[in-house]
Formats: sequence, structure tokens, C-alpha cells
Amino acid sequence: MMKMKWKKGKSLLSMLIAVCCLLVTIAPVVYADHEKGPANHAQAAALIDVTSGRMLYSKNGDERLRIASLTKIMTAIVAIEHGKLDDRVKISKNAFAKEGSSIFLKLGEEMTLENLLFGLMLRSGNDAATAIAEHVGGTEEGFVMLMNEKAAQLGMTNSHFMNPHGLDHDEHYSSANDMAKLTAYALKNPVFSEIVKTPTKKAPNPNESWDYKWDNKNKMLRFYEGADGVKTGYTKKAFRCLVSSATRNGQQIAAVTLNDGNDWNDHSNMLDYGFAHFPLKKVTEKGQKIQGYTLVTGSSFTYAFAHDEESRLVKRLVLHKATAPDVSFGLRGHIELLLDNVSIGKVPVYEEGSRLPETPDVMQKSRSTSGPLGSLSLWQSAGEVIRHLFRANHN
Repeated sequence: MMKMKWKKGKSLLSMLIAVCCLLVTIAPVVYADHEKGPANHAQAAALIDVTSGRMLYSKNGDERLRIASLTKIMTAIVAIEHGKLDDRVKISKNAFAKEGSSIFLKLGEEMTLENLLFGLMLRSGNDAATAIAEHVGGTEEGFVMLMNEKAAQLGMTNSHFMNPHGLDHDEHYSSANDMAKLTAYALKNPVFSEIVKTPTKKAPNPNESWDYKWDNKNKMLRFYEGADGVKTGYTKKAFRCLVSSATRNGQQIAAVTLNDGNDWNDHSNMLDYGFAHFPLKKVTEKGQKIQGYTLVTGSSFTYAFAHDEESRLVKRLVLHKATAPDVSFGLRGHIELLLDNVSIGKVPVYEEGSRLPETPDVMQKSRSTSGPLGSLSLWQSAGEVIRHLFRANHN
């Protein structure tokens, strides 16, 4: 554990701002500055550490491009957050007739939302994507609004969605950096992460004597050590697109390539590069005492550091005024973590003996997964309103 470097400061935050900062701490992405990035053939690429949200590598990362079925990463996480996995979804004429890749659902067939999500992510079923969207969003258009709402919440400023499946549309696009942000967010969801790492899934087939059996199209799961996600994609205009992830020694990294004809090999190189050059290191432990104060940290904090970067990290203690309302709950301030004078996150600090929050790494996770428009719960509530409005208008 490195020695603490403290710079004492004071905060004039009101109670509301203090609470909001605990939920949504926004720090700029600190891009890695490494002499030579991983070799790849992609038009655009990105590499991200999932835990810290740090972008480890980016090539044309903000270029707006078609993303084909990588779209379904957004479809899946929105459906998981807004839907009920055990809901039975009836396949409409629109879903049944959807062009492109399919899991061959029958008109009028019913399947649980959970099984549809497996068909969506393992076999890239456009019929599954449409059925999910209609059920969760009330209509396909209503669901697309939820997708764009989530993109705004995550700070995906170079993304716009027009459908839940990724078929080509001039106004349907994203970027490598945005897809990396989305993937890092989605992989923190246990339902999503379990689905995308599943090699084979069986599901009941009500119309036949045999079950559906879906083998995951993601070849990385079979040939890359530690691979655990996430999605393939292809259209004639988007060309080959891929998002992959892998976990080694407790560190999870995700790679994105757009328009890459050599994507399997390139993803192996990119993931190897990430693990070799940016190991994940713990900066603080939850409950760690702060020297010279009767304070302890309220969460742990981990970060992917390049060689020699950890020695340049500065920890600045910012204390609230003794009269601040939140002090009565034991919260005394926060530690701001600065790498080369750029904030990479904050850790709340509490009076020693206070009851620490049960949710781990609140500020770190919020920093890497929340955007400037609000917290997850607020956006989910807004999404519920949108969904019910669309259902009301189409019943």
C-alpha cells in the first residue's frame, strides 16, 4: 500500500449536493498514455478496464460508425433493468417477420424474457430483439427511447439508436469509446454478465418435441483464456464488429473493434496488451484509517495503472464543514484521487465508528457509469413513465 499524500481542504457543499455526489461522481476519463498500443486492423477500436472505467487504448474512438448487432448490448441491459425476467413474451407478427439473423421464433409463441435474452445475445436473434423491445417498451419505438435515454445517462455522446437489433439505418450509430463505456457498465450487472459468458443455452420449445439449443457465436469464449463475453456483429455496411471481455487475476477488461476483418486475433492482442500493461491495483480498502484523523474510508477503490503511474497518485482530503447536515450521519468528506492533477475518482470518508454504507465502491462505480444527466434511479423512473405512456397510446 502506498503512502498517503494528504492535502487538507474544505467543502461548502449543501446536503443535497453531498448526497448527489455520493450517487453520481463524474470524473473525466483518463486515457492511458502508452508508447505503443496493441496492433489491430480495425477502423475504430477501444480497450477499457471494466472495474475502474479507465480507457486503456483508443483508436478513432469517437468516430461515429455503424455497429450492427453490438446494438444488442444496449437492448439487453435496458431490458434487464426495465423488464421482469420471468415475464412471458408473446411473439408478434412484427417480431416473427423481422429480417436478418433469427432464433426462428413462431408467430404467437410465448417465451420468457430471460430465454429471449439468451437468444438475443448468444445467437443474435433479431426476432428476439423485436419481441423484447415490444414487451419491455410497450412498442419498438418506446423501447428505442429507453435505449437513447440510457445512452445519454452513460455519457455516450457519439451514439444514437433507431432500433433494438442493429439493422442498418443512417441515424443508427455509435463509437468504439461509447461501446466500451456501455460494455463496462453492462458487465457490472450479474444477469447480463451471466448471459454473455454462457457457451450454450437450452430453452423449452412449445411447438416441437425438442428444445431450442443456442451455441454462443462469440468464438473468444472458446479460444481465449479467461474470456467471459460479450457480442458479435455484422451487416454489409457495418462489416465485422466485435466486443469481447476477459477476466484474469481478478481484473476484467473489454475490447471493442468496429469494421475489423481480423477481429478474433486483434481482440486477443488487445486483451493481452491490457493485462500486461495496466494491472488493476487497490488504492484504498474500505474502513481504512486515515493517519492523523479519526476518520475511515467508506469504500474501496481500485484502478488500472500503467508502469510508474501509481507513484504519481495524490490523495487529497476534502472535509465538510462541521455544521453541514450530512455530518450527523457520519459522513465527513471525501478523498479526491488525482493522477497527474486529473481527478480519477473520490472515496467518501466517515467518522470512525460510524456505520459504513453497505454498497461497495459507490463513488468509483458512479464515476465510470453515470453521466451528467442524473443517477440511475432517476432515469429508470423516467423510463417507466415513457413505457406506460406508449402502452396507453397503443392499447
